[in-house]
Amino acid sequence: MKKILISDKLAEDGINFLNAQEGIQIHIQTGLSEDELCEIIPEFDALLIRSDTQVTAKVLKAATRLKVVGRAGIGVDNVDLNAATEQGVIVMNTPDANATTTAELAIAHMFSLSRNLPFANQSVRDGKWERSKLMGAEIAHKTLAVLGFGTIGRIVAQRGNGLGMRVIAYDPFVAPDVFAKHGAEMVDLEALVKQADYLTLHCPLLEKTKNIIGRDQLAMMKKSARLINCARGGLVDESGLYDALKEGRIAGAALDVYEQEPPKDSPLLTLDNVVFTPHLGASTKEAQVAVSVEIARQAVKYLQTGEAVNALNLPRLSAEELSKAQPFMNLANILGKVLVGLIDQPIQKLEVAVYGKAAEVKIRPISAEAMVGLLGGQLSTPVNRVNVENIAKRQGITLIESQTEESEGYQSLIKITGHCADKSVSLAGTLLGNQHPRLVSINHFEIEVVPEGALLITRHDDKPGVIAAISSILGVANINITRMQVSIADEHQLAMMVISVSDPLSEQVLKSVCEVPAVHTARQIAL
Repeated sequence: MKKILISDKLAEDGINFLNAQEGIQIHIQTGLSEDELCEIIPEFDALLIRSDTQVTAKVLKAATRLKVVGRAGIGVDNVDLNAATEQGVIVMNTPDANATTTAELAIAHMFSLSRNLPFANQSVRDGKWERSKLMGAEIAHKTLAVLGFGTIGRIVAQRGNGLGMRVIAYDPFVAPDVFAKHGAEMVDLEALVKQADYLTLHCPLLEKTKNIIGRDQLAMMKKSARLINCARGGLVDESGLYDALKEGRIAGAALDVYEQEPPKDSPLLTLDNVVFTPHLGASTKEAQVAVSVEIARQAVKYLQTGEAVNALNLPRLSAEELSKAQPFMNLANILGKVLVGLIDQPIQKLEVAVYGKAAEVKIRPISAEAMVGLLGGQLSTPVNRVNVENIAKRQGITLIESQTEESEGYQSLIKITGHCADKSVSLAGTLLGNQHPRLVSINHFEIEVVPEGALLITRHDDKPGVIAAISSILGVANINITRMQVSIADEHQLAMMVISVSDPLSEQVLKSVCEVPAVHTARQIAL
């Protein structure tokens, strides 16, 4: 008999599902303190939670029988993932169970903005009849621009198509055929912003997406455009949005999320062309039922079959397996990180090839780590070897693997190649002393690089003065060069240079490097 503890409130449908399963016994006890949870947790095989229960290292250490923690929802900030991994406990969530609810809120906001519904409602309540003042706009035949094309963005696109809208979308980590499959035209960020009648955001908040809609992007939008954010506060520069709305440079905005929640002192609250909701993205009865039923299903499946759906952490490896595979996995992860920094288009296919000693271990953990390096930090959910294959499939990425004991001049070698719609980028790496990773080639350029810290990678004309010009720019910016490698020129008289720098380059410094006449491309990668 498998025993499941439910320590936060779950919908009745989820509880009823569990009660109907053979070999499953549930116990419901909410509001437990850490000590109280530690006292009873040794009896249970699974723990189902929402956001209230704190699954600390102390709790996990006490959970001698525990196999899985299931979070009914997306966020797992209340679970110590490292401690769970150390104890061999799988942690899973339900990332897609409330996707429809959030997508529908975005569509609702689109209608609300277009027909001035909140203000019309208040006007009638105030005894007014302001029909001419509340003139609206039709949605049909307008352009719906979707920023972020994950599960929620795809549902929004489908709804937009159903409303007779033209749908365009931008997501640099989704393959082109995924856009077409869901009825959206793939465009770049600038085209998305310029063409939008309605711009709706559905991407995670990461370092690279913070203020992704800033003053520059707002300045590109049509005066008749409306912005909708039901994703994450911080994606939009609220100061810039306030100015754009106040000055009439865009027509309106609808916000469900904010830089600070609640937005008590935000100047946006003083504007009458903004619609507000209090972070209601997942707040429907159906969504609460969906996450409860889904996490119940996932927990039972894991207890009965061992299949970990939406797992967020890694199962424990034996010391022998880890010792043998870890150096190659680390190298593959690094190659994935470098690859994503060199490609500015969605990857449709990833090839992973291992040679020599690297072929003596199973290739799948190596391939998985290459994909983790590629996708990690680009999405809202944690990415690891457990979930990366499913995530890659969702992004439209096909994995191709090959291995051979031939070494190609190295004791061990790993090659990864990312194929985009109109180009491919290939990297190769090896290990020195079976431990120390080295990047040995980028496309056809042979160049040995220590892949760590901040790297500046350039392609430039092979002629005197280029290296000096770049070095001068870095010197003026007080950035020290710790290592520098330059390849032999190719048949086009182009060389490649990789510079390890003491500090990351600012946007302005990187722009100055790109403006050196002989420089064709310059990219910065943080490892």
